[in-house]
Amino acid sequence: MRLSRAVPFLAATLLAAALGGPAPATATAVDERHCARQDHVPVPGAALQRSACLADLTTTGLAGTPYTDMADQAGLTARGTRSPAPVPGIQIDGYFPDSSRFNATHGWHHDAQFVIRLPDRWNGGLVVTGAPGTRKQYATDRAISDQVLALGYAYAATDKGNSGADFYRDGKRPGDAVAEWNARTTQLTRAARKAATLRYGHAPRRTYMTGISNGGYLTRWQLENHPELYDGGVDWEGALWTTDGPNLLTSLPTAVARTIGSARDEDLYAAGFARGSEFLWPYHEQAYWGVTQKIYRAEFDPAYDPGCPGPSAGTTPQQILAPCASDATYAYASRPASVRHAVARVALTGRIGKPLITLHGDLDALLPKAADSDVYARMIDARGRGPLHRYFTIAGGTHVDGLYDTYPDRLRPILPCYRSAFDALVSWVEQGTRPPADHTVGRPASGDVLNSCSLSAPAAPAAG
Repeated sequence: MRLSRAVPFLAATLLAAALGGPAPATATAVDERHCARQDHVPVPGAALQRSACLADLTTTGLAGTPYTDMADQAGLTARGTRSPAPVPGIQIDGYFPDSSRFNATHGWHHDAQFVIRLPDRWNGGLVVTGAPGTRKQYATDRAISDQVLALGYAYAATDKGNSGADFYRDGKRPGDAVAEWNARTTQLTRAARKAATLRYGHAPRRTYMTGISNGGYLTRWQLENHPELYDGGVDWEGALWTTDGPNLLTSLPTAVARTIGSARDEDLYAAGFARGSEFLWPYHEQAYWGVTQKIYRAEFDPAYDPGCPGPSAGTTPQQILAPCASDATYAYASRPASVRHAVARVALTGRIGKPLITLHGDLDALLPKAADSDVYARMIDARGRGPLHRYFTIAGGTHVDGLYDTYPDRLRPILPCYRSAFDALVSWVEQGTRPPADHTVGRPASGDVLNSCSLSAPAAPAAG
């Protein structure tokens, strides 16, 4: 069955997060003249860093080496996605001081890990991101790093300061773990800008923030809270956190209830899940709904059911992915005010300070756009920041592009549209060319949907 082929990549990712990083290997090095000043690029604030001069900083060259982690990228991109030509340069891996140890990559067992890539041929820009979901710093190497390196940008990514299904154990107060995500992203942005300055002799002329899912949330938060650090951002289906809802804890309990048989399809529609996405629900029942609800509820509301997930979400894929039965009746609105106070610490407001492009698939069955990006777009408008925002709905898009390989007749990958959106953002910021108005990007009946996507607005019908 198609579903049985789709589930393993999520389980493999969870196990990789729980058990460690990539196996050691040796990457092909190039003559050091191609990596000028490699030994003179300290990352400010880093407790440890290691630099390498590499012939190719893209996943094509790094696969099988300790400089990336292909398992942690599983499911995020579709097979058949084209890779760019080799990009030589310097890679810096390291970590900032931190007290938690969820990230075992490189055998360091230390959180706040980062990767910074500095191509030999630099265009003067920097792109920063944070890991989606509960993944780590190499998770978006294929989805984001490859493209921006090929364009000449320096690239920096963080593990957000905690990772894996047990991330909610980090910190002392509810909300601490997610609050750290924002702080670590700001920290890395400042450090990466200084590292680029040391490598190239001048500061980046442009800095862009971007990300997928939780990385999209980070993009929103950074442009709201630190617009002075960035020139713009692309938000790929960012998670929405608002104090009074909607948020993950207002939509996912209904999905968990349906998983255990106590909710109907109509209840999911009422919670924001799209009609037409039903074929994706069995996969999400097995791979996403239960684990996502329980670990984020444990992060913001640990008193609700202290025994589930308890001190760990599990050690096997089955344990990690299994829902807590109590979550089927979780009612965020009726929980104590302390829960909303915890969410308020990381909540979004819509008050962006730099240009932002948002992409969201209309078949997203984890973060349904009606309860997420539709709401965030209205929040931005309500703050009077609408002129700084563009919002494109991707017809046939869902939360992870890997599902396209299972349903090529029903889905389209969002990655090609993301790449077009990034180009549109750069044109907007650097040339003043405004992107098209908000609209739905239709799924073409033919053509290479794996590697191309036009964001052009559909032509108006001819007058009769």
